[in-house]
Order: sequence, then structure tokens, then C-alpha cells
Amino acid sequence: MKLEMLVSEKLGKAISESSNQEIYQALMAVVQDMAEQKESNAGKKKVYYVSAEFLIGKLLSNNMINLGIYEDVRKMLAANGKDICEIEEIEAEPSLGNGGLGRLAACFLDSIATLGYNGAGIGLNYHLGLFQQKFADHMQKETKNPWMDRSGWLKRTDVGFPVSFGNMTLQSVMYEILVTGYGNRTNKLQLFDIDSVDESIVQDGISFDKKEIAKNLTLFLYPDDSDEDGRKLRIYQQYFMVSNGAQLILKECEARGCNLYDLPDYAVIQINDTHPTMIIPELIRLLIARGLSVDDAIDVVSRTCAYTNHTILAEALEKWPLHYLQEIVPQLVPIIEILDDKVRRKYADESVAVIDRNDVVHMAHIDIHYGFSVNGVAALHTQILKETELHHFYQLYPEKFNNKTNGITFRRWLFHCNPLLADQITEWIGDGYKKDAAELKKLEKFASDEQSLQNLLQIKKENKHQLSEYLKRTQGIELNEDSVFDIQIKRLHEYKRQQMNALYVIYKYLEIKSGKLPKTPITVIFGAKAAPAYVIAKDIIHLILCLQELVNQDPEVSPYLNVVMVENYNVTLAEKLIPACDISEQISLASKEASGTGNMKFMLNGAVTLGTEDGANVEIHQFVGDDNIYIFGAKSDEVIAHYEKSDYRPSDYYTKNPMIQKAVEFITGPQMMEIGKKENLERLSSELKKKDWFMTFLDLEDYIRTKERALEDYTDRKTWAKKMLANISNAGFFSSDRTIREYNRDIWKLGD
Repeated sequence: MKLEMLVSEKLGKAISESSNQEIYQALMAVVQDMAEQKESNAGKKKVYYVSAEFLIGKLLSNNMINLGIYEDVRKMLAANGKDICEIEEIEAEPSLGNGGLGRLAACFLDSIATLGYNGAGIGLNYHLGLFQQKFADHMQKETKNPWMDRSGWLKRTDVGFPVSFGNMTLQSVMYEILVTGYGNRTNKLQLFDIDSVDESIVQDGISFDKKEIAKNLTLFLYPDDSDEDGRKLRIYQQYFMVSNGAQLILKECEARGCNLYDLPDYAVIQINDTHPTMIIPELIRLLIARGLSVDDAIDVVSRTCAYTNHTILAEALEKWPLHYLQEIVPQLVPIIEILDDKVRRKYADESVAVIDRNDVVHMAHIDIHYGFSVNGVAALHTQILKETELHHFYQLYPEKFNNKTNGITFRRWLFHCNPLLADQITEWIGDGYKKDAAELKKLEKFASDEQSLQNLLQIKKENKHQLSEYLKRTQGIELNEDSVFDIQIKRLHEYKRQQMNALYVIYKYLEIKSGKLPKTPITVIFGAKAAPAYVIAKDIIHLILCLQELVNQDPEVSPYLNVVMVENYNVTLAEKLIPACDISEQISLASKEASGTGNMKFMLNGAVTLGTEDGANVEIHQFVGDDNIYIFGAKSDEVIAHYEKSDYRPSDYYTKNPMIQKAVEFITGPQMMEIGKKENLERLSSELKKKDWFMTFLDLEDYIRTKERALEDYTDRKTWAKKMLANISNAGFFSSDRTIREYNRDIWKLGD
């Protein structure tokens, strides 16, 4: 009753007489009031999680779950003739991230608050996000994605700092979003911006004048870096983020009694990939300006900063030409040169230098030399870092390297997105798993109970229905609810190998056309955005969209096979797709996916993984056993050996394997050419036949064979339900609460 009074007070009238929009605003105000009451800066030491992206998703329901009022609000609204789902849909999704890196950062902030740790996220306030994806003519089109005016969670503060570049000084303003913990404290995500940003300079699609820094600085996440102006803009963005972050950290620490020499006792800075690397030389610069000697400043910062490596791909091990830095952040160059000189005096190995012989600055090298911890994000990934990719650094600093397998927050990825399953689990084993995910192991005792297995299948069936209704209403897509939902949702990148899944679709299409019909219909669902300048990735989207039209409009094939690519894939769509999934596609080339977190979300929601021995798939495999996962493809050591020897030639597979040849030729065959664009399809076909950087052909035959086995096994519903239960019951390890406890135990050491 008290809750209803609070909401009614905000509304100024009865809930039953209010619009959904009014109720949303009132609920948001109540939630913010409650969250602010749990704010705390308790604890001498604080972790600052600095990241270029935070993919936080919609916040109302997640915050209500964490504050313990979601179910009460749902019942209260229902009693007044209102549907909480309709009110949830009013909210705009903050466009502050893109893929796994940003979603992980959001899960980590949630867990930091849930565990009661003193912490904050530091990032940028992107006005238009990455982009909004539209499909037209079977192609991805990028449009701007304004969200800020439709979000009430973003609060402007009176905090700001001057940030100087080579040609100007800009005054920042800090915004905050409250981050609630589950049954615990509230922390903050602190986002920096400037008032001079001008959204109107974006005219055609997402193009804009990249030279107008004062107008474009925080317009977009990851602005197109296919030209020099785009690359320079990324440096402007990164320095703006870290200079503000460094100034904020020093201000807060001094206010808590820090004398700067003891900064590591007050702050630990987690650098999330190399985008925030410049916080190291910037902090050194600021400490020198406050009176510390160069050596003391370097020592202090080296004991304050820790680095997470998320991938071995070159695009995330950033390297910037020194002359870019001399132009944009000249004040950092002397610091970086000192850091390089110290390394060169100590180590003769050119490969570990900060500035190489071509005057290129290696950001990851700064992080490793001048941070106290270097962690990978899955057991296999960390092993690869130690043994190959960063082996020369591991030999120098073995004590710095450690593994922190990623995790996900169960609050969003179970309680919120799959309430039917969460309620069933609570009925079976109580609600202790909500605080201690390891308790999910108790579910194993239901593996021989036929009614429990039937309940699981019924929940999956209902979630499929809900997804079908949602996609029909929002995107006009109709799904066959009686089909296997085979889902691959993640950023579009060749190493994630959506192209291999598309080749399977072609294989299956041709099989059905020849009269070989599957026992159960299959719906292959994709969701992905491709970076605007990533030509081949956009060609893969084109291929999938052409296949969608071809397959779904073929009366012989469509009763047995459908292809769907959802538009503008984001957290909101993920929350609908994941609970409905039967087969989770985790098919990256072994050694290339550092961890993955989608694999964990699918597992938790009862999907069965079809994947390579890559990233956290390895650990999922170890937990669930051979019978409850479908593993295929070359192992990481084999893949790494191919790269080292440069002996992988796709043409060998293409010429010797009729199945591969048939599938690839189909891409440029008459049926596809009638639907698609000749240039795009021919370019993709040529790329596969001549380059195939991520070895699609190496694994394709095994992939198809393994997928067919999974589809066959799916027809035995009882055995499949046991596989589902095995995945759910073993998902506890992959809680981000566990990951954050390990970060704190081994790296942050925040205390209680």
C-alpha cells in the first residue's frame, strides 16, 4: 500500500486514471528516490572501471528487481488495470555500448554494487550511440540513434573539468546514472560530455564533419576510423574520457584524505581494453603537476592501474602514430617518451618497446609495463596470452598475469528476461540462488523427474510464443513456434563466423530442395550490427538478408527452414531472444573469441551450445560434460599453428570438397543474383575462396555434421530437456558476482 501511495503521489492522481507514460515517469522517480537512499561512498579504497562503452540496457525493471519491488509493482499495476510490460516498452534504451565489451562492463557495475563494493564506472555520454540499424534493399543502413531526450535516468551534475588538446581547451560536464545493486548499495556510472556537441551536424545517415571536434566529440561511439580524421577523432574521444576520469579520481581521492603518494590505497583503476590506456600517462602528468617527481609519479600510477585484455585482435590492441599524439595531446608525448625510454633501458627486446621503430605507440604495452595486473577473460584466452600473443611480456612479468573468466548478472539475464524459468527454479530449490548462483547445482536432482522436465519444455515453448508475438508486433516477422530456434546474436565480425552459419543455411536449403526433409522445422535467427566501414561484414549481412527472402518465400522449403535477421539488435531484443533459444551458436574460430558472454546467457536460460573450443565455451564444456554441448572444429593450437606457418589455403578446401564448392557457388548463382547485389555477393564469394581469414572452410564440414546431430537429438524431447537442465544447473560459475569477487580478491583488494 505504501508503494501505491508513493506512485500516486508522484502522479497526483490515481494510477488507474493515469497514462502509461505518466506511470513510467512516476515509477522512475520513485525508483530513483529509493536508489539514492542506498548511495554510499563508504570504504577508503574505490574501484574506477574505465571503459569506452557500457551497454546497460533499459533500467526501470532491472532497478526495481534490484530494489526488491518488481513483483509488488507488477501486482499493483495489474490491480489498477495496467500491464507492466507495456510500461517497460516506453523506456528508451541508452545507446552507450555495442557488443560484449560494453555489456560485460554493465554486468560488472551491477555486481560491484550488489557485492557492496565502493566503485564507479567512467565513460562518455554518446548522444547518438553506435547507430540505429535499418534494413533496405537487403542491406544494412546506418541512421542516428538519439536517446538522451527520452531517458530520465541521465542526470546532469555541476562537476566538470577543463581538458586541453593541442589546438583548444574544452570544458566538460559530468552526467550520472545510478547503478543499483541487488539488495545492496547504489553506485554510479559517470559519463562525460561537452555542451557544444551539435547533433544537427549529422545529416546523411551517420556522416558528419569529423574535423569539428567541439561539435562532434561525443556524438558517436566508435566513429568510423576508415580515414585519418576518424582515427584522430577516436584519440580526441579517448583522451577526453581519461583526462576527465583522472581529474575526477584525484579530486575524489584527495577529498577522502589521499596525499597522492598513497593513491593506490585510495583508488584502483581497471582499464577495460586499450581504449582508456592514456589514463596512465595522463595521471602521471597530473601528479607531476601537483609536485611529485617523475619517478614517484610513475611508481604511484603503476601501483594504481590494472589492465583487462579482451581480445588478441589487432583492432583492440590499439597502436597510434606518435605524430597523431603530438598533434592532439602534445602534453602526453614527453611522458610517453619517458615511459618508452625506461623500458628500453631495462629490456633490449624491441618487441616490448612502448614506441616502436616506426614511431608508433603501442597502447597495450603501456598498460602491461605500467600497470600492476594483466588479466585475460577466460581460461583459454589467458593461456593464449601467456603462451603466444603476450608471451614475451609474460616472461618479463609472470606475476602480473592472471585469469578472470567473465560472467553475467543473473538479475537481468534470468530474473528479468525469463521470469517463468526464474519462478520455476525458485519453486524447485528456493531463492538462495539469487544471491549465490552456485546453488543452481541443486537442480540436478530433477534430471530424472519427468514432470520437471516437461515443465522446462513448456516454459521454453511459452518463451518462443512470447518472442514470436513480440517480433510480429515490432518488426512484422512471423516465426514458426514449433521449429527449432537456432540463434546467433552478436556483433557481425568474420571471426565470429556468421558466414559459416549462412553457408549451413545454403546447404540445408539445397538438401530440402533435393527432397531430404528435416524431422523438425528449423528457424535460423541472426541479430548483428556491422561496423559502418567493415565492408565484408556488411556483405555477410547482405547475404543473410537475401537468403531470408529466398528461403522464406520458397513454398517447398519454408515449411521446413526459415531464416530471420532481426533489425537493430540490442539488449532489449536479446532479452526476448535468449529465453526462446534452443541451440546457441557460438562458432567463432578457436583462439579468436576471448570469452563470450552470450554463451553464458543462453546456457543459463536452457539453450544448448553448438560451438568451437573457444573462449568460455571451453569452461562451459568442462562444466556440462560431453553429452550436453555440441563441440566441433579445429582446436586453438591447430589454428595458431596455421597462422604461424601461413599454410591455410581456402582454395584447397574449395577445390577438393564438392559440398563447400556447391554452397559457395550458390552465393553468386542465379537465384541469389536475382535478389541481391552482384558487387556485394561476388566480393564475399571471392573473399571466402581466396582469403577466408578466419578459416570458415576449415571447420564447415564438421560444423554441418555436428549441427545435424544436434537437430536429430532435439527430436527426443525428454533427452533434450535433460540437456537443458544440465546447462542451467551448471551456469552458476558464470555469474558476474563470482567474477567480481575474484577481481576484488586478486586485484582490487577493496576490503569489506
